[in-house]
Amino acid sequence: MVVIFDWDGTLIDSAGKIVACMQQAGRDAQLPAPSDDAVRNIIGLGLDVAIGRLYPAESEQKRLEVRQHYSRNFIAADQTPCSFFPGVQELLNDLRARGARLVVATGKSRKGLSRVLGNLDMAGYFAATRCADETASKPDPTMLHELCEEFRIQPDEAVMVGDTEYDLEMARRIGMPSVGVSYGVHAPERLGKWQPLQIIDEFRELDDVLARHYGMAIPR
Repeated sequence: MVVIFDWDGTLIDSAGKIVACMQQAGRDAQLPAPSDDAVRNIIGLGLDVAIGRLYPAESEQKRLEVRQHYSRNFIAADQTPCSFFPGVQELLNDLRARGARLVVATGKSRKGLSRVLGNLDMAGYFAATRCADETASKPDPTMLHELCEEFRIQPDEAVMVGDTEYDLEMARRIGMPSVGVSYGVHAPERLGKWQPLQIIDEFRELDDVLARHYGMAIPR
């Protein structure tokens, strides 16, 4: 069984740090700082797409300036890694021990994901990873297509787990089952319109969802 996870807001409690760093980036670029809700809404998108949504009227050069400030701010802030949500490490280790292939599909850059996995001593932990700067940004399903090709599986042989409608939309667009998590950045009503198998309130509930829908695919 291939289980594909979003990173920020699904495995890692990083929304507060992302919001603060993006707001500071706006101020550093001498632009109005976006609201908390505006930044939370774009978490999960590739950085260029996200900044474009936050500052649609600004020039490409100004958006690049925001990007540079954000990257610098986040790298500085991320010297202290964000925490996993409760139950994440335990269940990931359990699923991995039972033979599940764990994968990350994220809006982070490759450099950013490599940095955080290194900080968490998890380099090489996941069977595969895809980042927004090496493929199309969510909700385009290209990264999921690429992962299916890598593992030589059909979309219905994997499941996407995420906290945003961008995660669930890209899964829906290629016929991949999904699970939404309500503790991230998008409200359950936004997740529900993409018809996930279930919306869970705690990460540890994922174990029961996988057992219910996939039976012995992940032995219990």
